[in-house]
Amino acid sequence: MTASHSLSFKALFTRYVETINRRLAQVAAEELSGSPDSLYAPARYMLSLGGKRLRPALTLLICDLLGGDVTTAERPAVAVEMFHNFTLIHDDIMDKALLRRNQPTVHEKWDLNTGILSGDLLLIYAYKILTAQDHPRLLEILHLFNKTAVEVCEGQQYDMDFERRMDVTEEEYLCMITLKTATLLGACLQLGGILADAPTKLKTQLYSFGKDLGIAFQIQDDILDLYGEREKVGKQQGGDIIANKKTFLFIKALELATPEDRQRLRQLFSNETSLPPNEKVAAVQEIFDRYDVYHHTCRIRDAYYERAMHTLQTLPVTADIRQVLTLLARGIVYRDR
Repeated sequence: MTASHSLSFKALFTRYVETINRRLAQVAAEELSGSPDSLYAPARYMLSLGGKRLRPALTLLICDLLGGDVTTAERPAVAVEMFHNFTLIHDDIMDKALLRRNQPTVHEKWDLNTGILSGDLLLIYAYKILTAQDHPRLLEILHLFNKTAVEVCEGQQYDMDFERRMDVTEEEYLCMITLKTATLLGACLQLGGILADAPTKLKTQLYSFGKDLGIAFQIQDDILDLYGEREKVGKQQGGDIIANKKTFLFIKALELATPEDRQRLRQLFSNETSLPPNEKVAAVQEIFDRYDVYHHTCRIRDAYYERAMHTLQTLPVTADIRQVLTLLARGIVYRDR
């Protein structure tokens, strides 16, 4: 497949997403139908909420671009999406989030314990689906999957730890989002390379390309959390502020603020404030806007996007493939939802 394929890029990517959704529906109907239903129904509900399906679609895309058999990549790609949804259920619990994709989160719709167990179930089924297929590179796939899963957990713990700290540095923040978000994006591209039997160097380069894209992706996510349209983003506006997340916006504001505003920010991001959530978000945003942290954050996002594009230029692939990946990168980073 090349960029000159008769389908447009958007239509082509939509086809991968449709494949993943079809496979997930099949898994929900055939494998997540056990008893008690109070365990399985929340897992099915989470998968039914939809989403971008970006990560598994990336695996299928890379496999296809490199001449691999996409049908053999479908189950590993579905396993990636189930793992991702497991992390989202648990993240929502830790963040006390009310909404996911404009719908009640699992723990809100059911309860905390059910949320924990149904998230665990998705993780177990991710491994079950991943290992059910006899693939000649299964050990390599499992090594990548396990390494990525550990790193995601490490990143999540850093994120939780940072909620109790006011001295998080830019370097620490970038390390956290690399582990929590970017490594999974990089792994999805590398997985596509593994499934297409790509050379080792290319698989490593794909991982680097995806990791830098993932950092830019997460920074854009932080921007959209506060400055995006709730209807498009599908989450509570200012959720990161309500959860005392130390995003780049917060770190840059602390760096630029006057001593008075710095003290006010620290108070707002501590348990000392008794403001209702919407008033807390408004107060923080007022300080952010005073120091134009939005544009400072856009610049660091753009820097990682450019790093990814530099890596892309070094990939030993055709110009057509490079063009597709360029369109992909821009769509991932400069999105509005």
